[in-house]
Amino acid sequence: MTTSEELHKRRVAAVARGVGSTISSYVREAGGGTLTDLEGREWIDFASGIAVTNVGNAAPRVVAAVREQVERFTHTCFMVAPYESYVSVCEQLIELTPGSFEKRAALFNSGAEAVENAVKIARHATGRQAVVVFDHAYHGRTNLTMALTAKNMPYKHRFGPFAPEVYRAPMSYPLRDGGLSGAEAARRAIDVIEKQVGAGNVAAVLIEPIQGEGGFVAPAPGFLPAIAAWTAEAGAVFVADEIQTGFCRTGQWFASEDEQLEPDLITTAKGMGGGLPIAGVVGRADLMDAVHAGGLGGTYGGNPVACAAALAAIETMRELDLAAAARHIESILKPALEQIADPGIAEVRGRGAMLAIELVRPGGIEPDPIRTAAVSKACHEAGLLTLTCGTYGNVLRFLPPLVISDEDLDRGLSILRAAFH
Repeated sequence: MTTSEELHKRRVAAVARGVGSTISSYVREAGGGTLTDLEGREWIDFASGIAVTNVGNAAPRVVAAVREQVERFTHTCFMVAPYESYVSVCEQLIELTPGSFEKRAALFNSGAEAVENAVKIARHATGRQAVVVFDHAYHGRTNLTMALTAKNMPYKHRFGPFAPEVYRAPMSYPLRDGGLSGAEAARRAIDVIEKQVGAGNVAAVLIEPIQGEGGFVAPAPGFLPAIAAWTAEAGAVFVADEIQTGFCRTGQWFASEDEQLEPDLITTAKGMGGGLPIAGVVGRADLMDAVHAGGLGGTYGGNPVACAAALAAIETMRELDLAAAARHIESILKPALEQIADPGIAEVRGRGAMLAIELVRPGGIEPDPIRTAAVSKACHEAGLLTLTCGTYGNVLRFLPPLVISDEDLDRGLSILRAAFH
């Protein structure tokens, strides 16, 4: 049997160096809240493939739906010969996303594609070009989404020039905002937009309700509603990037619901497909339908196998009430994180099963990325899969599958505590 060491040698000879991995072990199987490597070692999963396997890595409904679809057909291209499952996924997106208005949806392959198409739709519908994004944002790795993303290394370094007409406003970051309220932080951001861009030039304001790669930054209450209200007054499109926060991850179907937001457009991906690549843009019918026929699409967008997986994943989320499961995970994980006695922990934050610890040098808020990496490495060595993030590289993030057991949560927490000490 091939070992992880042997496979890693093959990888070095075959896979481009720019494609990194968090751990050096290679996975044989995964499910629930654990992964098993080629040597039979078990890893507790606090990563979920970066918030993808909300329903688990091999959810029974997803497996059965994919198997059945593969036996019928794997591809026709919806733009050539359409099929029911694409329509059904769009119907589910329309039903599940917040917003009392008439909606339409379109399907794509990845979160970055969804974001790019949301920008296309906003620009086409408004006749404007400027797109406003925020400090610490992450929206993808394609050329346009690199421009939208705030962090240089590793996402943007030496990959330019980037797409034009992208402008950045300050984010509400309570730990580092000096006590600004949500309304005050919004006023600060709006001042920047009005002075540097001009309200009449803005096609879209694009924001993550809780930032992902930027550090699981949850803006102060009132920030998002104020930004959304200004966007509406400016005649621009308010786009919520729910790629990481969507599909029950934060304890609601979508994080926008926490402040009763009704975004004009929502981008989705990650947890949507139960592990298969699928993404979507859903929102106001007048915006979505503004684009001419043929202006949206892609060869694999809404692939029938991925659509089958998405429908089965959504059915699983409903049947198991995974939004409630995320809130249950928070009730166990967040107090336990807050009880870790360590002078370097500046804040525990997040919602549902999207939680994080920000690490700083004791006595202030200077980021401590070296210790963050060391704690994460200690977790890996003990069998707990964790991820780091944040503009400063000083945030430990926790994204367990929503089907993880209490026992595996407790085991993971024990490893984490030991890693800190």
